[in-house]
Amino acid sequence: MIKNKLIYLVAAVGGMLMLSIQPAKAQEGEVPKASRYITRATSYGLGYTSVFDTYLSPQAYKGAEFRIIRESMRMTNLLDGNVSVQTMFQGNLSYTHNRADNNNMFAGLFNWNYGLHYQFKIAPGFKILAGAVADLNGGFVYNLRNTNNPASARAFVNLDASAMAIWHTRIKKYPITLRYQINAPVMGVMFSPHYGQSYYEIFSLGNWDGVVKFTSVHNQPSLRQWVTADFPVRYSKLRVSYVADIQQSKVNGLKTHVYSHIFMLGVVKEFYSIKEKWGNKQPTALQAY
Repeated sequence: MIKNKLIYLVAAVGGMLMLSIQPAKAQEGEVPKASRYITRATSYGLGYTSVFDTYLSPQAYKGAEFRIIRESMRMTNLLDGNVSVQTMFQGNLSYTHNRADNNNMFAGLFNWNYGLHYQFKIAPGFKILAGAVADLNGGFVYNLRNTNNPASARAFVNLDASAMAIWHTRIKKYPITLRYQINAPVMGVMFSPHYGQSYYEIFSLGNWDGVVKFTSVHNQPSLRQWVTADFPVRYSKLRVSYVADIQQSKVNGLKTHVYSHIFMLGVVKEFYSIKEKWGNKQPTALQAY
């Protein structure tokens, strides 16, 4: 009697183990999907910037800038799987001074990009990407000595043309990935007060006429460029990059520019995303949480 109970117990435990192992085997047997393979990088950098805004001062202010970039890229299922999606968040803060070194300005800008690129496989390890990017920006410039109009707001949205070249190569036996990317706004809208108009007139008195303007290459000739190099270091990759961010505008009688040249260092991580439907979780043995 006891022997039969032990047999039934062993059989039950074995059945439970088989049920728990089978989903994991099914997961392992799936064909990897390119749309779930994600490359994500976070970089930090310091560099030089020149800030100019005639709403606050007729002079250009020059100094240092700190910047952070968080980027994510993966393939999609669009156009037979030849389209990749790129999301990028940038935040920068600068502290600058005028030529006489008797006044300073703070400036900051947050930028979010969402882009789709078609990938042209030119040769093994080398491809060229072309597409469009939705480009959202918001920030400020603050002059420490101005009393009447001490600050200027920055808010603009663009549709950018974008191109990229990616080259997977080797230096002797050491693998390296090189990338050059350029984004240029084609059309968009920008918030800008008129020359001499205060923000009190706009927000308190409601004088909004003409403060939101259409922009294109004729009044916002701007350019963002990235050069990156990724090196494997143990189980991650190290990214060394250079950013040239050239932002210019001439709207409502005001001229602005921000010229930034930043050297950055970051970490690249690559991982495979496992999608699960609601109520259909992965095997407990695979979960840490």
